Amino acid sequence: MKKIVLIEDYELVRNTYKEIIDSDESFEVIGDFESCELAIPELKELQPDVIFMDINLPGINGIEGIKIIKKQFPKIAIIVVTVNEESNYVFEALCAGAVGYITKISGKQKIIEALEQLDQGGAPMSIKIARMVVESFQEKKLNELSDRENEVLILLAKGKSYASIGDELNVSVNTIKTHVRNIYEKLHVTSKGEVIEIYNRTTKK
Repeated sequence: MKKIVLIEDYELVRNTYKEIIDSDESFEVIGDFESCELAIPELKELQPDVIFMDINLPGINGIEGIKIIKKQFPKIAIIVVTVNEESNYVFEALCAGAVGYITKISGKQKIIEALEQLDQGGAPMSIKIARMVVESFQEKKLNELSDRENEVLILLAKGKSYASIGDELNVSVNTIKTHVRNIYEKLHVTSKGEVIEIYNRTTKK
């Protein structure tokens, strides 16, 4: 049975989530709190598997709360609860370490589905938000490329072949292939087209 903690400032909403989650024998709410300030000191003893957390909390907001919790308890999975799934707050929460989100209007089925999806190794979120997170991750990794890898990337984006890049940088084709392989690994991509797409997207910002 998966242990759940709720962090939500509205008692009625908290009680509704508790009732829904406890109605499924696979999950159990072991603690519910109205703020991060009250919840965080109890997490070590409670040892939850999952936290349902409102983004708009008084005091320490959801995003800051996620950062604090993930630093202290990296294994706890956090699902954020939001009014508007298109909000930048959702994106920020996922970048801070949340694994997914549900909306406040989600019914019983959606809430249980989100927990089941998480239990199976998934991440409950829309395709649009997922793409934003992946793009942000890739752009961050782009900044971690070495100077030589950046030189190779710029020439690749200009449509140059490995041989012509090697000539321009005065190194062998095999060396260029090694740099390209490293770029693929760092950006978690599998094709030159994906690399160029990331580069072009970043340079247009």
